[in-house]
Amino acid sequence: MEDDTIKLLRECNAGIKMGVTSLNDVLDHVSDGHMRDILQESKKVHEKLGNETHKYLNEYHDQGKEPAVTAKMMSWMKTNAKLGGEESDRTVADLITDGCNMGVKSLYRYLHQYPAASASVQKLAEKVIAEEEHMIKEMREYL
Repeated sequence: MEDDTIKLLRECNAGIKMGVTSLNDVLDHVSDGHMRDILQESKKVHEKLGNETHKYLNEYHDQGKEPAVTAKMMSWMKTNAKLGGEESDRTVADLITDGCNMGVKSLYRYLHQYPAASASVQKLAEKVIAEEEHMIKEMREYL
């Protein structure tokens, strides 16, 4: 149980870090004030979830996990390639939607992969999924 709990926490931790990095990468490219507010609020929620994840990791005396270097590089390259050609809110919405979809898919996979994780950590993963799904809906009007 503890092993699955730590593994799920690490994946949540890495995913949240990836989300915050992605939000930081696109915020300067947003022209619509309402969209910027949505993204900044999501960043705050991600940071809060990250703090909750760190609290659990500390309880298990674990340092967490950084996102994979290749995933970070691919995300950075995709963001810069898309925004390099066109700085539009539609492009940002597309990037955020893709990232959130990948996050939802990954976290559901990890929830199934680590079924013995503690109920509280499973609930944390579900809160992260809920935020990602919320962002997907929020971005629809900008696609």
